This record gives sequence, structure tokens and C-alpha cells, in this order.
Amino acid sequence: MTIKRGKDKSAQADAKGATATSAPPVGLPRQAGSFAHYSVAQEIGRRIVSGDYPPGSILPNEAEWSAMFGTSRSVVREAIKMLMSKNLLVSRTKIGSRVEPRENWNHLDRDVLIWVAQSPQRDALMRSVQQLRHIVEPEAAAMAAEIRTEEEMAVISAACHEMGTATTLAQRTRADRRFHQAILNATKNELLMPLGAMIDSSLDYLFAFVTREANDLRYAQDLHEAIEKAIRLQRPDTARKAVRVLLKNTDDMMRKKGLLD
Repeated sequence: MTIKRGKDKSAQADAKGATATSAPPVGLPRQAGSFAHYSVAQEIGRRIVSGDYPPGSILPNEAEWSAMFGTSRSVVREAIKMLMSKNLLVSRTKIGSRVEPRENWNHLDRDVLIWVAQSPQRDALMRSVQQLRHIVEPEAAAMAAEIRTEEEMAVISAACHEMGTATTLAQRTRADRRFHQAILNATKNELLMPLGAMIDSSLDYLFAFVTREANDLRYAQDLHEAIEKAIRLQRPDTARKAVRVLLKNTDDMMRKKGLLD
């Protein structure tokens, strides 16, 4: 199997943005309707997460943002509300919008995860995602092995097969995400099922990293096929152990790059 190993194309912010002491540049395209406030929120959110506005910073007011982005104050107001709902900001009368401490952010929010994955903090995010995988995935695989349906098994098997036949990094990474998501779905647990979707962008970066660093893609495929087989044969203990072997392999690659102690 040949995987095209191009440069990492994880999107970066379009502009460096502004520090807390300098005005950010104008840079957003004009948009009408309900998407306008989302675009403004995306731009401000990226700047907060990347550190342009560190925790404790007071953001420009509505009038300043409106002038910077060439949009209405009502659009800015809705964007700020959106960021407040993600716990990135708190607003106080006569003070303005202040960036919340990082530990208060909703780190499982899909937008926040994407912004972090695009920021200088993404290596720390990879470590957190890998730790979460150790906590969740072995037991999820064991549960899936016990209760999966034939239809759910078909999705798991198809994703595993697509990993083995992928010819590009992007194709393999997408199949890898589908494989792990399908296992979570097979647990039928209402809290586990959406977990993969929530951290999808983080897994995408992690799996792309692992695929690029793997010296033996056949071995990596064998590890996934061992998990698929254990779930297909409904052997929970074997599935649990197979996932732990896969996670250890990822740990080893991250450790070689200094991403784990």
C-alpha cells in the first residue's frame, strides 16, 4: 500500500490577528444572514484560542469589532453571545467582554476543538486526546464486542478494509476515524456515541500524525484488524487487549517525537 506523504495541511488562521494591546486587522468577508455572526465568532474564537487574546484580556467593544469586520453591531453581539456559550468569554456591564481562564472553556465543543487543533496548542491537545482514548476505547471495544449488531459490524469491518486499501493519507485518516466512531456507535451508549464526533478534528490530526510517523503501515493495519476480528467474533477481553496494544503503539510514536513523557 502506498500512502502519499504530503506536508501537514492542517489549516492555520488566515492572519496572525492581534495582541491584546493592538487592534486586529480587517479581514473578514462580508456575509449576510445567519452566517455573518458565525463567521465573526469563528475569527474571534481562533484569535482567543491561539493566544492573541490571552485569559483575562478585555476584547474590543462592539463598535470596534463592527468597524474592524465591516459588519453591524448586532452581528458582533450575536457572535459574542456564541463565544460566551462556549465559555470562552464573560461579559460585564461597563467592563466589556473578558477572556475566561482556559480551564473554563468548553473543550468538547466542536468549534473550540477545531480552533485548538489549528493553534500552537495542538500538541497538548493530542496528548489529552490520547489520554482520553486510553480511558474510553478499550472498554468501548469490549462493549461493542458484546452487543454489536450485524449491521454495526458491517460498518466497522468496511472502515477497517478501507484503511487497508487507502492510497492517500487523507483517505486512510478518514477511514481510521470512521472505524473508531463505528465502534463507539456499536456501544449504543448515548454519551459515548457522540464523543467521537465531538473530537473528530482532533482525531483527524492525531491519526494523520500516526500514519505519517508509522514505519510499518502493515503492522498498524494488523493492529486495527485484530480489533475488528475480536469484535466480529464477540470476544470482549480480546477486543479490550487489542485496543490497548494499538494505543501503546501510538504512545510509542508520540514519545519518540517528545509529545509524551
